[in-house]
Amino acid sequence: MYLKQAQDKPMGMFNSRYECKVDAKGRLALPAKIKAAIPESNGAELILRQGDDGCLALYTQVEFKKLLHQINSLSDRDPVQRRIKRSFFESMTEVELDNAGRFLIPKTFMTWAGIDKDAILIGVGGFVEIWSPEKYRQNIVADQAELSKLMDQYLS
Repeated sequence: MYLKQAQDKPMGMFNSRYECKVDAKGRLALPAKIKAAIPESNGAELILRQGDDGCLALYTQVEFKKLLHQINSLSDRDPVQRRIKRSFFESMTEVELDNAGRFLIPKTFMTWAGIDKDAILIGVGGFVEIWSPEKYRQNIVADQAELSKLMDQYLS
């Protein structure tokens, strides 16, 4: 079920880049367009986990449950799969949006991601990546011609 749509975009899909500030207490205010894409049925609780390439990943309940289902399907009998499960669960936490649309990033997560006062949020479809500006610059394809070649290679 979708809530109202903005520019013919279904709710629950995150996109675009946002430059944000993290306050002295470690709180980050979500941009209005990101907040608007969170379904009302989600409530105020989101899931934050240590993501790929050194970013933090912020999930709605619905999107996180999809990932959780995949992780829970791993075998408890296989030692490699047990390590994956253990590492996955230790690298996540629940966070809650306050009335101002902010949530607290735990200090251990901020340190792990190298985030201090500035953060870059990137909507990547089903979730939001939260980056330190330095790590973000190292993990994007800045040249549009190169991006086009890569898209041709991987999307063909």
